[in-house]
Amino acid sequence: QVQLVESGGGLVQAGGSLRLSCAASGLTFSSYAMGWFRQVPGKEREFVTGISWSGGSTPYADSVKGRFTISRDNAKNTVYLQMNSLKPEDTAIYYCAADRYLGARPRDSWGQYDYWGQGTQVTVSS
Repeated sequence: QVQLVESGGGLVQAGGSLRLSCAASGLTFSSYAMGWFRQVPGKEREFVTGISWSGGSTPYADSVKGRFTISRDNAKNTVYLQMNSLKPEDTAIYYCAADRYLGARPRDSWGQYDYWGQGTQVTVSS
């Protein structure tokens, strides 16, 4: 069965960095767009960034543009999220997701993704 396992979350001070990883198994990773979403209790899950199956398109939410970077390693079936200059408002549970979509640009609606990880908590203290 398909599994997405996130790691790398934790507690960090404002201005610090974290690198999240999401290891995928049970699917043809290179045929999937991958996304990172985040959710705060009581709020809707929001798109952070995504990467197309080819790696050629990496859109970002305005709130993280210039601070976060998504990348993928198809040889390792892993997608990464490098988060720099973290702010307290980045505090959330971060989820990776897989979308069997071969379009040029990854989709940004959580309802379109097929598989989800269990989430990893990121807490940024002020």
